[in-house]
Amino acid sequence: MKGRASQRSLHRQWEAETRIRLAPFFLILLAPMLVAARPADDGRWLAGVYSFSDELGKFRIISVSGFGSKTDPVVIVEEFQEASPATMVIRIRDIPRPYTYLRDTLNGFVHFEFQAVNASGHTWIGFEFELQEVRGLPSVYGDGLSFDQRRTDSGSISSDVFTTYERDFEPGDRIVFKDGAVDHGGMARFRFLVTDFTPKSEFYLVQDPRIPLS
Repeated sequence: MKGRASQRSLHRQWEAETRIRLAPFFLILLAPMLVAARPADDGRWLAGVYSFSDELGKFRIISVSGFGSKTDPVVIVEEFQEASPATMVIRIRDIPRPYTYLRDTLNGFVHFEFQAVNASGHTWIGFEFELQEVRGLPSVYGDGLSFDQRRTDSGSISSDVFTTYERDFEPGDRIVFKDGAVDHGGMARFRFLVTDFTPKSEFYLVQDPRIPLS
C-alpha cells in the first residue's frame, strides 16, 4: 500500500512539474486566442477558436471578447438597426487546438453572452436565436449543433430583461426569450451554451428581435 501511495505521489509531482515546464509553450501557442478581440482585415471578429461576422447585414458587431469557457464566455456586443431577422456567420479558426489545457471550449462547448442594443426604433417584446448548420435550413436533431440539447432544463440559459424562455429542437433549434421589453436605445443581455460537434467549419446564428403586432 505504501508503495502505491508513493507511486501516486511521484506521479502527481511529475505531472505538476511537467505543467510548469510546458506553461510557456502553451502561452505562446494560445496567444492568438487570448488577446483582446478585434476585427481582422476581412471584417471578422476573433475570439477563442471562432470568428464572428456581420457580413450578411441588418445588424452591426461592436465588439467581441472572451474565450468561450463558462468563466470566460465569448461576449458579443451588437446593434440592431432593424427589427427583423439578422444572421451572424460563425467560423472555426485555423489555429492549433490543444486538447488537454482548454478542454471546456475545445471539445465543442462554447459559452456565449450576447449584449444586443436596440437601435431599430421599435420596442422589442421578445428575442429569438436559431442555429443553422446550413444557411436557411433548420438545424436537425442529429447534426451536432444545438443549444445544449442534452439537457431539457439548461441552467446556462438566462437574460437580464426577459424572464422566461422556450426551447425548440425539432424542427429547427431555437431559444425564444419572452416576458420582457427593450425600448429603442436599450440593451438586453442573453447567456446560453452552444454545443458544436458539426464536421463543418462554419455555421449560422439567426437573431430575431420580436416587436408587437401592429
